[in-house]
Amino acid sequence: MIEFQRVSKAYKGVKALDDVSFTAPPGAVTGFLGPNGAGKSTALRILAGLTRPTSGSATVLGRPYARLDRPGYDVGTLLDAGAHHPGRSGREVLTLGALMLGLPRSRVGEVLEMAGLSGREGGRAVGGYSLGMRQRLGIGHALLGRPRALILDEPANGLDPQGIQWLRGLLRGLADDGCAVLLSSHLLHEVEQVADHIVMIGRGRVLAQGTVAELSRGHGLERTFLDLTSDADRSWT
Repeated sequence: MIEFQRVSKAYKGVKALDDVSFTAPPGAVTGFLGPNGAGKSTALRILAGLTRPTSGSATVLGRPYARLDRPGYDVGTLLDAGAHHPGRSGREVLTLGALMLGLPRSRVGEVLEMAGLSGREGGRAVGGYSLGMRQRLGIGHALLGRPRALILDEPANGLDPQGIQWLRGLLRGLADDGCAVLLSSHLLHEVEQVADHIVMIGRGRVLAQGTVAELSRGHGLERTFLDLTSDADRSWT
């Protein structure tokens, strides 16, 4: 389970997150939605142990990320698809990740196949990748271990229609196998296609949460999202 308990984060007295509480249960995809500047990325960085909350707690698999015995193996994260060294090949990036986790090199080939990257693409330098290819590589890197929780920030950016379809199937399969998937995105239609639960955030606060059907209210998720976030001002922070 992924759980936020009354998490707040302030920068120079301005709250980026304000008393945020929600859970992303195992065996489900939880969509984390909000306009630009709503606090989504801050929340995910706190969950992954990269930023400390001002108050409250964020846990994954029952513990703060930094206190997990095998964080890189049990929890997969994609927070920045451009974080890998542009001079290394995709295969080299995954090989280094596998070695750090104590995994056999054979896992690299498995992950390249899962990510939909051919052997030739895996041999190319990451600096020459399209955004969609970098996203696939980043998602593959998050899957190197056997994650029981998956944290993804805007994973569909740059993916073509085939890539979107691949991502849907991948996330659905992982959730069906018991993984807790937390998916941040601004692509409402895509989240609506794959998510079991939705958490909507604006101005650092949770505005609504529930199943897709509950939040769609019979007229679509986009309408509900726009109604709830209509007064959100991206410059508020």
